[in-house]
Amino acid sequence: MLLQPQHNLLICVVVCGEDLTAGNLERRVYSTIQREDCPAQDTFPGLCWALCEEGQPVPSMAVSEEHHGDYHRLPDYEEDSPPEDEEELLVHVTEGLKDSWHHIKNLDNFFTKIYHFHQKNGFACMMLSDVFELVQFLFVVTFTTFLLCCVEYDVLFANRPVNHTHPGDGSVPDRSKVTLPDAILPTQQCAERIRASGGIIFLLVMAATFWLYRLAKVLCSLLGYWEIRAFYTKALKIPSDELCNCSWQEVQARLISLQREQQMCVHKRELTELDIHHRILRFKNYLVAMVNKSLLPVRFRLPLLGQGVFLTQGLKYNLELLFFWGPGSLFQGKWNLQPQYKRAGARLELARRLGRTMLLLGLANLLLCPFILVWQVLYAFFSYTEVLKREPGSLGARRWSLYGRHYLRHFNELDHELQARLSRGYKPASKYMNSFASPLFTVLAKNVGFFAGSILAVLIALTVYDEDVLTVQHILTAITLLGLVVTVARSFIPDEHMVWCPEQLLQCVLAHIHYMPDHWQGNAHKSETREEMAQLFQYKAVFILEELLSPIVTPLLLIFALRAKALDIIDFFRNFSVEVVGVGDICSFAQLDIRNHGNPQWLSQGRTEASVGQQAENGKTELSLVHFAIANPRWQPPPESSLFIGHLKEKVQQDAAFAPPPQRLLAEAPLGTSFLSDEGPSTMVSKRAVGTQSLWWGFPARGSLLAFSNPPPPSPQPDALLASVLAHPVVAAGTLVPPAERGFLPARSSTACAAASILASLSCPQLPRRGCPTGENSVYRSDSTLLGDSVAPSELPRVPPSRSVVLSEFASAEMSLHAIYMHELHQQQQQQQASRPSPSQHSAQAASARPLHRCSQDLPLGGWEEEEAEAWQQEKEKS
Repeated sequence: MLLQPQHNLLICVVVCGEDLTAGNLERRVYSTIQREDCPAQDTFPGLCWALCEEGQPVPSMAVSEEHHGDYHRLPDYEEDSPPEDEEELLVHVTEGLKDSWHHIKNLDNFFTKIYHFHQKNGFACMMLSDVFELVQFLFVVTFTTFLLCCVEYDVLFANRPVNHTHPGDGSVPDRSKVTLPDAILPTQQCAERIRASGGIIFLLVMAATFWLYRLAKVLCSLLGYWEIRAFYTKALKIPSDELCNCSWQEVQARLISLQREQQMCVHKRELTELDIHHRILRFKNYLVAMVNKSLLPVRFRLPLLGQGVFLTQGLKYNLELLFFWGPGSLFQGKWNLQPQYKRAGARLELARRLGRTMLLLGLANLLLCPFILVWQVLYAFFSYTEVLKREPGSLGARRWSLYGRHYLRHFNELDHELQARLSRGYKPASKYMNSFASPLFTVLAKNVGFFAGSILAVLIALTVYDEDVLTVQHILTAITLLGLVVTVARSFIPDEHMVWCPEQLLQCVLAHIHYMPDHWQGNAHKSETREEMAQLFQYKAVFILEELLSPIVTPLLLIFALRAKALDIIDFFRNFSVEVVGVGDICSFAQLDIRNHGNPQWLSQGRTEASVGQQAENGKTELSLVHFAIANPRWQPPPESSLFIGHLKEKVQQDAAFAPPPQRLLAEAPLGTSFLSDEGPSTMVSKRAVGTQSLWWGFPARGSLLAFSNPPPPSPQPDALLASVLAHPVVAAGTLVPPAERGFLPARSSTACAAASILASLSCPQLPRRGCPTGENSVYRSDSTLLGDSVAPSELPRVPPSRSVVLSEFASAEMSLHAIYMHELHQQQQQQQASRPSPSQHSAQAASARPLHRCSQDLPLGGWEEEEAEAWQQEKEKS
């Protein structure tokens, strides 16, 4: 069937199916190729370059008139061809382009390998990492077998004497010393022990089979990454020795530019940053959305321990196997949701089928539980024993849990972006968690530490006096255990110089992690908030314990807990999957669509049509949109998202017009940094002159960075931006300001107004607040000075790494300020809804309302009113 639309555009369509004339509703459109150079005639079968074979499965995006429930396809604004099964589509390539990358069969795998190749620093590092992983597994198995079968422990522990004879001196026995070779059995005797144990032989066969499988997988992976290395060198023009100096944004820009020259994706004329992120993060976005909608993880309540969550690497691997790429999973071809899961009529049958699959997968995990548990124990023993001996307090350190990483992750946020953001929030989160101290545990810890330390001091003194003390049985064990007890006891003793300021610390944590439940605001001092924070930011010892218990708990969760959610999971994938041209089926939340998934309580009021069930929780759609716009400043958002970004800009400018000037806020930065950091006030105040001046004159406004021959140092500026905002409510409260200067502070200043003032100054620095133009904010075009709006990225010289770091640091600070600002506005809107006035009160308030209403409310971090400040504000309004 050939169609001839306008402009002599010939669309060659090959239709596969049975009895098309009978009006079969399941006609299969296999391929559509657009060409503008086709002559205007009726039939040109030679120009249809698609191959149609009998028995091909119906693609998930095939033309069909069947009802698919809430599943839908996005409209094709670019008139591109519908994406089909990319593994089977054949496209003609001319002789001169045989070495080019035309029509990549699996773009998901291709873009993911490009990303991993960049993040793992090239082929050599990846090859060494894979090889050492194989060697490590082989070492653990071999060394464990050696310890079980080839060591005589009675000789090693001196429970049985060993006779050493000296040849030529009458065979006089020497029992004074036991050497290590005495405890090691000969090779023949060791082999006999191994052959005599059927269990060990079975485990060795299982380990060898798994190792050979890993070896084959590593070889195939290395062959694929060798092609990626050639792609970087030939197509992207990035040699291996320059890879470490290239940011991912530059690699992504070159990919988009290459798509215009070589059609890597034949279904779209141009790729966007969002297309690439959808390919790399297709399945991760689904998991993030399931955590956001409380489908995952499994929650439970334990006696004496309270409510907890359980999500480990083993459980996550089983969920991915179940949903995405395992046998019988919901996806086919790794990018299309199976057609039956798109129809609402089959939801009950599909839920029963998914429940049976969960049962079988749980039973399989139960059978493999002993082997996985043995491996987990051995790997943990070899990994953490030396660390525990060297640093006994390391298990008391904290780390972001796997649940926390999914809860705090933005939609379309790459791994390195998430890791950098959580790393910035590690110290504030640790300081917040350590600020909670139990008086009872403190008293017990001091006394236990005193007794254990006293005994340890005596043993160490005796050892120093005479080293023969070490030969006493169990003396080294006693010294080691006493040192461990002292270290653990000290961890429960709070720092005597610590200042109790949980609200400020939690706000500093929010600036980096960007998400926080609403009930945490104003309740940072409560133990319930700390316990919920501990689910996101857990002890390393808890992490190790969960991973060790994972082989036992995972099959139980699959068999019992998750089976009860089978219907909800089926509904989730049908309701929140959307078809995107050239990409396939993705999670609809990843589209960052304010209209379909916005929350009216997060500045989306009047711009969203989403019901309560369709809204993302905790403002994740809005915050993810702002984050993606900052990380990818050349991305063009869809119309609804552009309206939201424009509204946010206007809101920032309105609040900044009545906020304190940025010069005054930046002057408070050293005080805020000393207040929220581990350094002392004297150290930070000494940096005040240099830090403040470089901050104000170093803003990355439009066209400013290229004017510097040497860019300003990146270290103090982004930190001071946050510190000036976080410390402003305390400074405005008058506790850190001399009485003579309190009259110069605005009344009831809020964190939202301070954040708005700094954000507005990023786009138009050194201008008065009321005279600042509402031009394009550098938040969304922060790197336009480097790449340019009209010049292709590949045509520009490479960005120096120092300037790339400066832009990255400022982008992170800008996103942190936006997170604080949006959370403050959200809290203010909730407070307004909670205290709805009567109609008479509402009319009185409307008559006296002023544009300052958002900035004039008390926030959780705010201080109290000062009469001098109010008088100063009234005089300012009159003038």
